[in-house]
Amino acid sequence: MAKKAINPTKSLKIPQIIIISAKIFSYISSKLVTKFAARIFTTPIKHKIPKREFEMDRKSVQKKIYVPAIKKSIVTYKYGSSERKILLVHGWSGRGTQLFKIADELLQNGYSTISFDAPAHGKSEGKTTIMSEFIDSILEIEKQFGPFEIAIGHSLGGMSVLNATKDGLNVKKAVIIGSGDIVQDILDEFIFKLGLKKEISNLLKNFFEEKYQVKMDDFTAYKAAQKIEIPVLVIHDHDDPEVLVKAGIHIHQNLKNGTLFLTEGLGHRKILGNQNVIKKTLEFIKIS
Repeated sequence: MAKKAINPTKSLKIPQIIIISAKIFSYISSKLVTKFAARIFTTPIKHKIPKREFEMDRKSVQKKIYVPAIKKSIVTYKYGSSERKILLVHGWSGRGTQLFKIADELLQNGYSTISFDAPAHGKSEGKTTIMSEFIDSILEIEKQFGPFEIAIGHSLGGMSVLNATKDGLNVKKAVIIGSGDIVQDILDEFIFKLGLKKEISNLLKNFFEEKYQVKMDDFTAYKAAQKIEIPVLVIHDHDDPEVLVKAGIHIHQNLKNGTLFLTEGLGHRKILGNQNVIKKTLEFIKIS
C-alpha cells in the first residue's frame, strides 16, 4: 500500500475569487488560510470530455472498480483487445481518455491500453484527492488488469508512475511526460500563485505531514527515480509553463537507465498529441 501524500501539481491559472478569498482568510487566521489552501490544493477541476476524445470513450470497455486502500471507486477504460497491455495515467484535472492519441497509435501497433479516471476526476467519485490515491489506484489496477508491459504517465501521472514503480508496479519500461519533480517546490509555487507569504507554504507542509503522517519529500519524483532500475523515457517541453523543463532534466539525471527527449513550443498538454512525441514513445517501447 502506498503512503499518503499530497497532490503536487496544479493548474497554471487560479481563479481570482480564490486568490481574493485566500488573502481574506490570511488576515483572519494563519490556521484558517492553511486549511483553505489545503482544500484548494487537493480539489481538481472536472472538465467535460472534449469531442476529440469521444471515440476512445465510446469504444472503451468501462468498468467501475473498488480500490480498498483508499476506500473509493474509480472508473477504468479498457481500449483494445490485445494481451500486450499498456497502462496510461493522466495528470491533475485530467481523465482516462486524455492520452487518446497515444492510445490510438498503440492500438495500431498491436497493444491495448488500460486507463482510468483518478479519484475526483472524470467519471470517478469524490471531490478531493491526493497523489497517494493515484498510486494506490495504479497498484490496484495492476492486480485486476495486469500485467502491463509499459506504464505511461503525464504530469502528476508521471510522478505517480515513478512512485508506483518504486512501490512495486511491475513493468518493463516507463514513459513520463511533463512530470513534476520536487514536491516542496511545487507547494511553494502554489502558495506564490495564491498571493500568500512564503511562511504559509511551511504551514501547509506541516498541515499535510501531520494529517497524512508522512514526509512530503518521500514522493518527490527524482528520489523515486533513484530507486528505479527499468528503462525510463523522460519527455518534457522547454516551453512548459506549468512544470518547468528543469523538472524533467533533474529526474533524468537521477535515473539509472534514463533517456531524455526535449521538445519546444508544445507546452504542458499539446505535447500529448504531438507526432514526434508519439513516434519517440513507440520507438522507445519497441527497443528490446
